[in-house]
Amino acid sequence: MKITRAGSIPSMVGPKDWFTGNVRVDSLFPADGGRHSNGGVVTFEPGARTRWHTHPAGQTIVITQGLGWVQKDGESIQEVRPGDVVFFEPGEKHWHGASAQVGMTHIAITETVDGKAVDWLEAVSEEQYAR
Repeated sequence: MKITRAGSIPSMVGPKDWFTGNVRVDSLFPADGGRHSNGGVVTFEPGARTRWHTHPAGQTIVITQGLGWVQKDGESIQEVRPGDVVFFEPGEKHWHGASAQVGMTHIAITETVDGKAVDWLEAVSEEQYAR
C-alpha cells in the first residue's frame, strides 16, 4: 500500500507546449512502481485548453467543477459539467478545456504504453475554439 499525502507533490503551471491559457496541474499519482496509469487534477481558467493530442492507451477525465468543452477531431464541441465522465479512445485526436466564460476542473487518468501517456500535437486555434 502506498499513500500519497495531499500537498506532497507541488502544483505546476501547465506548460505552454501542452496548453493555451492559464492552467494548473496537480499530480495525484505517477505511473511508477508497476502502475500503468497516472492521474492529476487539471484546473483551466476561462478560455484555457489543451493542445490537440492523442493517448496511446486512452484517457478518462471526470469533470469536477465549472463548465468545460471537449472535442474529438472531426466532430462538434461538446459541453461537459461536474459529474460528467469522458473517455477518449486510444489514438483519438482530441482536446479539452474550459468554456470561454467559465473555468473548469477535471481529474485526468491516463494509461501508459511503454511509459508513454500522450502525444502532443498542434494548438487549438481561436477559430477552432470559437463555438
